[in-house]
Amino acid sequence: MKRSLSSFFVLAAFATADAGGAQAFELKSPDIAEGKTIDTKHVYDSFGCTGGNLSPELTWSDPPAGTKSFAVLAHDPDAPTGGAGFWHWLVVDIPADARGLKRGAGDASGKNLPPGAHQLENDFGDKSYGGPCPPPGKPHRYIFTVYALKVDKLGDAAHGRTAIAGFTINANALAKASITGLFGR
Repeated sequence: MKRSLSSFFVLAAFATADAGGAQAFELKSPDIAEGKTIDTKHVYDSFGCTGGNLSPELTWSDPPAGTKSFAVLAHDPDAPTGGAGFWHWLVVDIPADARGLKRGAGDASGKNLPPGAHQLENDFGDKSYGGPCPPPGKPHRYIFTVYALKVDKLGDAAHGRTAIAGFTINANALAKASITGLFGR
């Protein structure tokens, strides 16, 4: 049976429920709706795009036992980069007691991040949120994912390139949950 990518991510959010009926690790947002167009207030404000570049509010619930920190990544897998996609936001070392990121937390100052959390350099070259800004044509998917991690801090990987950070995050993930928004111009 063939499934759409968006249905895969909806199912992935529920894949962490145990056989005993425990709630699943879930990501929600009042700003990003699954499979819907992302508002221009969250769109990048450069490279031909004119948006507010405001990071969306994200909340999560029911992380698995043993979660010691979280990471949030925003990725465009449709970017014409030879298969690498484009990383729009990387937040790591989010404390285990956090249950979300406020709208605007992706500001370069980092002042609205939970204590101890920090942003890695995105593919725009900034340590902040960089909103959608695809080339003209077909809309792209923007996948926002929260990872529940089995480590307190990512260590040296948090200072490396996006691929190394992604590898380390995935290697330490207990669970993940995603929301996929769309944007085109």
